[in-house]
Amino acid sequence: MQGGAEMVERYWNIVVALAPFLWKGFLETLIVSLVGVVAGSLLGFLIGVIRSQRVAGLTGLLGAYIHCLRGTPFLVQLYLFYFVLPNTGISWLSWDSRTAAFVALSIYTSSYVAEIVASAIDAVPVGQSEAATAVGMTRLQRLWHVVLPQALKLTVAPMSGVYVMIIKSTAILSVVGISELTRQGEIAILRYPRDILFIYGVIAAIYFLYCYPVLRFARWMEKRVGSARPTELD
Repeated sequence: MQGGAEMVERYWNIVVALAPFLWKGFLETLIVSLVGVVAGSLLGFLIGVIRSQRVAGLTGLLGAYIHCLRGTPFLVQLYLFYFVLPNTGISWLSWDSRTAAFVALSIYTSSYVAEIVASAIDAVPVGQSEAATAVGMTRLQRLWHVVLPQALKLTVAPMSGVYVMIIKSTAILSVVGISELTRQGEIAILRYPRDILFIYGVIAAIYFLYCYPVLRFARWMEKRVGSARPTELD
């Protein structure tokens, strides 16, 4: 019992000693992930809507954009934005590590959001658009007032999965000098090399506490918006 109490006290002291550093890393993870999610969602929503409209000359181009980003590792894309583009000699592509992380994560997020949005729009029964046309709505009015409200209901569940994936993807941003949560944990291990398992366990718990509310909020939103099945146009 005494040995167990000493171990608990030791681990508690480690947590207290590392708390400021892990908190700093968590805030960095929070900021980068929020920027990536918000900016990527806006860009992805726009790309998804445009792609769903089958605009001549853009459908194939946007499809290539989505598949290239989804088909390559995020780490490779991060290297491209941080190490390769600055060597082109173009001044506005010479980003610092945080800007490169923001841009890379936002573009990566947009590829998944765009595919979800485009698929959701395609899933709305064509009869909805035909009924809207019959009552005199323009193409833009049909999209805004009829199709999108129904399509957005279909995006809630898959979007939450994407957001959790993006949060976890921030763990590799340390390769470009971002002191996010995982990086702070690696620094902590240098101070407590005997407690590597415990420290990584604490980091995993922090990621879980960040991601779990996202999933719960998505579940709440699904219930809030009702069934994901599109309703018929009256």
